[in-house]
Amino acid sequence: MEFALDSGNTAWILTSSALVLLMTPGLAFFYGGMVRGKSVLNMMMMSFAALGLVSVIWVLWGYSGAFGSDIGGVIGDPFEFFGVSTITDEQSLMAAAGVPALVAVAFQATFAIITVALISGAVADRMKFSAWLVFAGVWVSLVYVPIAHMVWGGGLLGPTGITEAISVPIDFAGGTVVHINAGIAGLVLALIIGKRRGFGKEPMRPHNLPFVMLGAALLWFGWFGFNAGSEFAADGTAGRAWVNTLAATAFAMLTWLGTEKVRYGHATSLGAASGVVAGLVAITPAAASVDTFGALAIGGVAGILCALAVGLKYRFGYDDSLDVVGVHLVGGLTGTVLIGLFANVGEGVNGTWYLEGSQNGLLYGGGLDQLVTQVVVAAAALVFSGVLTAIIALAIKAVMGLRVSDDVEVSGIDLAVHGEGAYEALGGSFVRTGDAGPVTSGASRATTEVKA
Repeated sequence: MEFALDSGNTAWILTSSALVLLMTPGLAFFYGGMVRGKSVLNMMMMSFAALGLVSVIWVLWGYSGAFGSDIGGVIGDPFEFFGVSTITDEQSLMAAAGVPALVAVAFQATFAIITVALISGAVADRMKFSAWLVFAGVWVSLVYVPIAHMVWGGGLLGPTGITEAISVPIDFAGGTVVHINAGIAGLVLALIIGKRRGFGKEPMRPHNLPFVMLGAALLWFGWFGFNAGSEFAADGTAGRAWVNTLAATAFAMLTWLGTEKVRYGHATSLGAASGVVAGLVAITPAAASVDTFGALAIGGVAGILCALAVGLKYRFGYDDSLDVVGVHLVGGLTGTVLIGLFANVGEGVNGTWYLEGSQNGLLYGGGLDQLVTQVVVAAAALVFSGVLTAIIALAIKAVMGLRVSDDVEVSGIDLAVHGEGAYEALGGSFVRTGDAGPVTSGASRATTEVKA
């Protein structure tokens, strides 16, 4: 097929790529505000480190592994487009929409980056920075890339995969690839690394709620590129995804706040920010595959379920520091499964580019087929990601360790690991490296040394 450039679609995907890239610094603010003041810089650094590391991996072998020629239904050929220097526009993932290959590479890179960064919230306050870098590089290569290929690149969880005889699975913008994947990885990593000192006994409140609100706002802003950009074109389906993202997210925020008010007597700013993210997560897989009422239903259910789910860590004793499990795993599962009820993709409804014929959900006359398909794909992703994440984490734990020392955890990772603090009252300012070695500027720094 001869490639024909569509400048409008290309401009939209370039814009969407920038929007999605902004989500990772937004996540840094969101997570950074939720931790205690002594580890805010470390938390933000985990997101920025993911941005740097995954970007390099993606342009070398990541994109090729996700969207190269299929190998066994699990991964693409990682060497086919190695370095993305020789890829042609005819080979573009978005060739049918007239979007050049390198623009497709850019757009998909931002998804890989944010997925890795999401996991960091589960292990806040206690993971070695060096271990995080190793984990992030291995995990994106061995877990994210294969799942992206299996769902979007022609593998086992895609249109011609294990559910082909039932129905085509729907994951418009990453419910399975991003949120279920990151959510189960966060749970496994949190279980292996263990609880924070004082978890369940000492208050571990967010130190900066304005940061949390700012982060949620940036995430919501960037998410319009995440969802509407996943149409690969500037058309009516992108508009449907945009409107659904707005409606579902807004209603999820309201239902989260309502749940808080009923249970605790207060509707909090942290709840508003968390409800926004829960709604964004849940509508992601269904963004262009449900109508307005389906979007509101998915958002409303996600707001309630995620608000309830964030408390499960205290009941079951796992320390998911910043509620990656409660928001991303539960929200991702909610949105992915509810497609089986609310999908409305009959011919002429939305024109979703990758769907053929009618795959309506149970409540729209489609029977159980789509619901079964969504559950099967979600379960397969859970098992694949969970098992491989456990193997990676256990290997890193055996070789170099995952946690900082108890002294560093108590005194704060920022000063011990990064040599700087966010706030003067916590011994902050910065460390300047000169000929005589590190010199502290500002208040005294922690004396505990750590290899990280």
